[in-house]
Amino acid sequence: MNKKLDKHLTTHTALDDPRNADIKIYVNGDLVHRDEAKVSVYDSGFMLGDGMWEGLRLYNGKWAFLDDHLDRLFESCKAVNIDIGMDREVVEAALDATAAANGMTGDAHARLMVTRGVKIKPFQHPSLSQSGPTVVIIAEHSKPAEELAKRGIALATVPQVRGLPMSQDAKYNSHSKLNCVIACLQAEQAGADEGLMLDPHGFVNTTNACNFFIVRKGEVWTSTGDYCMNGVTRRKVIELCRANDIPAFERNYSLVDAYGADEAFLTGTFGAQTPVRSIDGKRIGDFEGFGPVTTRIRQLYKELVERDTAG
Repeated sequence: MNKKLDKHLTTHTALDDPRNADIKIYVNGDLVHRDEAKVSVYDSGFMLGDGMWEGLRLYNGKWAFLDDHLDRLFESCKAVNIDIGMDREVVEAALDATAAANGMTGDAHARLMVTRGVKIKPFQHPSLSQSGPTVVIIAEHSKPAEELAKRGIALATVPQVRGLPMSQDAKYNSHSKLNCVIACLQAEQAGADEGLMLDPHGFVNTTNACNFFIVRKGEVWTSTGDYCMNGVTRRKVIELCRANDIPAFERNYSLVDAYGADEAFLTGTFGAQTPVRSIDGKRIGDFEGFGPVTTRIRQLYKELVERDTAG
């Protein structure tokens, strides 16, 4: 297996897997080879970023925390008047069929995408999408690179912020991710792996790809959640901390607090917890991979996943 990594590590850096060259992708009910998986140039997702998506991970033949992910997907689609055209059971069956078609039982990651569908004319108005939604599932054999845990992620604070809910609510896991792409570009241009984004008031918020946590004197801090993605892994980590006597706070805090942290880590479906080694060139604590608090959280999370996907 080729273990060559990208120049920059990201929270989604995975080991190369040759099986991904021949995966089958779900497109509106059909499972087709990746080379044949196509959507129309008139699709609202391609044309306008008009759609919602979920990232899911497969363990022991089951999608971890599936109900939480489907809750978020259906709630987001309802908020923007996208009718998925499938109930939860049918969506789950489509995910399972995609995994089965690719021989996947674990170390797999799926991106489930729903757009408003094909438009009759290349303009913005939602009423121009008249043929129903487009639903695509890409499942890849995907194992996080071991180098992530050893080297950690270098963050740079970027000028791009996650905006107010009345501009584009960050809780939408929407196809419109340009603000996050810009943040990622700004971080790379600063020589970092990913961007640390502030909220509209200047408090530490999230990264361009994941939710962000720090550890100070045994306490776990994360943002208020008002301006970041309502991450499933984020919520599980907070719940695990509070259930296991690890003080955890959703609060406003500044870069001064982050620079002085003992540990810092990112959360997301793909990597679960990924350590942060530096912010703006400032080393986090005595970084040597996962710190003691993050290590404990990581173990608690692993046990939670095992319980959720048991049987």
